[in-house]
Amino acid sequence: MYMIESKGGAITCMLLALLFLGTWPAIMTLTERRGRLPQHTYLDYTLTNLLAAVIIALTLGEIGPSRPNFITQLSQDNWQSVMFAMAGGIVLSLGNLATQYAWAYVGLSVTEVITASITVVIGTTLNYFLDDRINRAEVLFPGVACFLIAVCFGSAVHKSNAADNKSKLQDFKSLETASSLEMENISSNNGKAKEGTAAFLIQIEKQRAIKVFGKSTIIGLAITFFAGICFSLFSPAFNLATNDQWHTLKHGVPKLNVYTAFFYFSVSAFVIALILNIRFLYWPILGLPRSSFKAYLNDWNGRGWSFLAGFLCGFGNGLQFMGGQAAGYAAADAVQALPLVSTFWGILLFGEYRRSSRRTYTLLISMLLMFIVAVAVLMASSGHRK
Repeated sequence: MYMIESKGGAITCMLLALLFLGTWPAIMTLTERRGRLPQHTYLDYTLTNLLAAVIIALTLGEIGPSRPNFITQLSQDNWQSVMFAMAGGIVLSLGNLATQYAWAYVGLSVTEVITASITVVIGTTLNYFLDDRINRAEVLFPGVACFLIAVCFGSAVHKSNAADNKSKLQDFKSLETASSLEMENISSNNGKAKEGTAAFLIQIEKQRAIKVFGKSTIIGLAITFFAGICFSLFSPAFNLATNDQWHTLKHGVPKLNVYTAFFYFSVSAFVIALILNIRFLYWPILGLPRSSFKAYLNDWNGRGWSFLAGFLCGFGNGLQFMGGQAAGYAAADAVQALPLVSTFWGILLFGEYRRSSRRTYTLLISMLLMFIVAVAVLMASSGHRK
């Protein structure tokens, strides 16, 4: 199997993981805003997410002089570590599923800020002690503090942007009052509403799968915090699976390599996602329309994007774990600064924060700067696993 051994290699893995893990939520949000049911999107996503783990296991897990490789470990008596890996996959799958609904209620940027910050505060602390403190605490925990500051800015951005949107929509009592004539008066020449306008916000609401106008953002924030707790546990569970800090394996049984652990991790994530999303097809939540497995199979609108999202998330998680195994999982939590990437996509693809107030822009820039500092500091705390 191929092993990352240098700090430079580990940091490269983390940076690539940051790019991939910050991009796939934007793609999922894109399909929801175009009206595709999240159950359909997630079923597509989970297929390629598992496929990415299989590809990584059968390539990087089989090449190179290091042993035991992926295939060999499948038949070893290592079920204790397998259970930790699968537990990590379950909580990650629950977190990903929850965020898909949270994005609609509180927006892509705010969801990623809150979940990433909870993940770093809890997950990084657990990983630091599990890894026997191989990361430099005097560097690591100031980086965690930067995440806390960033989430404060993120909350302020959400509050300020919500006030901006409320001001834009004050002339519309409800969607029904937004007549075609009014929409045309504030739309651009090509028939699409100008980004950041009231018509733009109404247009999104009319075509999206999850309707959020008139609903409390408390629902979205509750879902977001639940997702953050789930995300904070998956990396420590994976850490236990690959390093056996609690000495659960029998004497002489090799520890799970990162590729075998990632395979089991992804299998459990796939199974729980399959069960829950098929249930949501027939018994949907949050006011979504009822669907069926046949309707899912026939829904090709946005399927390619959903497949791409699964690949990006799968390879992103794999790269995060490869970097964490080399430099410490606490340092690898730097990839949770994915709001750096998702906010960029939110602005570019969805027109978020367009025509907002100066206060919102100031807070947004401050939040992004704090995330940049946090990434740099956390990566600087990288250690070396012996």
